[in-house]
Amino acid sequence: MTSTAAEQAAMRRALVLAATPGVPLGPNPRVGCVLVDDDGATVAEGYHRGAGTPHAEADALAQAGSRAVGTTAVVTLEPCNHTGRTGPCAQALVDAGVRRVVFAQADPNPAAAGGGDTLRAAGVEVEGGLLVDEARALNRVWTFAVEHGRPFVTWKFATTLDGRSAAADGTSRWVSSRASRLDTHRLRALCDVMLVGANTVAVDDPLLTVRDAHDQPLAHQPLRAVMGERDLDPGRRIFNGDAESVHLRTRDPHAALAELYARDRQHVFLEGGPTLAAAFLRAGLVDEIVVYVAPMLLGAGRSAVADLGITTIAHAFRPRVTDITVLDGQSDGEEANVRLTLTPERH
Repeated sequence: MTSTAAEQAAMRRALVLAATPGVPLGPNPRVGCVLVDDDGATVAEGYHRGAGTPHAEADALAQAGSRAVGTTAVVTLEPCNHTGRTGPCAQALVDAGVRRVVFAQADPNPAAAGGGDTLRAAGVEVEGGLLVDEARALNRVWTFAVEHGRPFVTWKFATTLDGRSAAADGTSRWVSSRASRLDTHRLRALCDVMLVGANTVAVDDPLLTVRDAHDQPLAHQPLRAVMGERDLDPGRRIFNGDAESVHLRTRDPHAALAELYARDRQHVFLEGGPTLAAAFLRAGLVDEIVVYVAPMLLGAGRSAVADLGITTIAHAFRPRVTDITVLDGQSDGEEANVRLTLTPERH
């Protein structure tokens, strides 16, 4: 049996519910659920509000009560099949008397997968894959982290037209415009780790918090992580009480990401210097690149990325451009910057 027009409409509504503003971006996936009757009318809606709260199916079933009997549950993610902080949603749907379940994305988490099989074994009709691309896009970072067993890495940097991140004397304030810096804070807020190298902490002393347009810290702050084996001055700003911090005493990008993943972190915002960026690029551990290009030339100074071991143009690193946005800085008395978003090609 294929999905009906009513189920397709319900799935689109479930995707909207899953993306409700204010819902945490991790560590759990965002999920929405809509219960519909045989006429396609909505009986109840629900969505997951973050770790430790009822799952979307449980939320919708609580709203429906006895009206859930005989309904179709339309869910953006395959109902879970395990007991964690909450019980298994697959069994809850069976117990509630739901007749049919339509889900978008199969659960990639082996600890929670198998809900569809449990439902079928109990006599519930099950269909998967409805609007699966939209569902995967909704939870792109969570999906990536679960499927790859490591956090998704976004490398961000600012550069001049000739690829310099700082002048010959070391000055870099400001290569990027105010509009670009505000945009950077917007992107920082989407991540759960800010990662820099030990040299950046020692030399630049960054604060690495997420701030608003008035330079005030937001309520939610990512973990501030510094990577490197050298000892650091505990008075550096990254170790203050403005946000949680951790020193990853390794120079191996794989080891650093493994430790962060063990801490239930799924999205790393890489803002270190050229050496750290090169280490992650050479290890094949950059999944997205965000670069702010300023309309200026320096002719000398620090490169945006260190040596990648490339000696011929044929071996050039060639990420695919996925977005180009002009950030207008005229109101701040600055020239406009261009933000490029790129995706490395996987081989």
